[in-house]
Amino acid sequence: MAYDTSNIFAKILRGEIPNKTVYEDDGILAFHDIAPKTPVHVLVIPKADYVDLDDFTANASAVEIGEFFAKAGQIARDLGLPESGYRLVSNNGENAGQIVPHFHIHLMGGQKIKEGSMARGMQS
Repeated sequence: MAYDTSNIFAKILRGEIPNKTVYEDDGILAFHDIAPKTPVHVLVIPKADYVDLDDFTANASAVEIGEFFAKAGQIARDLGLPESGYRLVSNNGENAGQIVPHFHIHLMGGQKIKEGSMARGMQS
């Protein structure tokens, strides 16, 4: 699948749609989900044009991949998520519930998450 520059995350990256930024640098943007499933629900996206995790891991450099996940971990720590536990979710493709065709991960926490509870209705 080719990258669609009209997707909502591409528009957010271009500043066309506002967001509640948690963290930003040259390579990534992290912001609060507009429809949170948990008290803390932050999306972390690369600024480069990757459709999904498969595209990201196949085409990004090892440095870019490593920095993305290291920063995601730091964002989780900055949000205080490790103390009570958190979930990291990435839907890969339409059949897995991915709606926005821009690679992203969800950092979710702030409450006890029941097994399987996020799988139902967890799309983005």
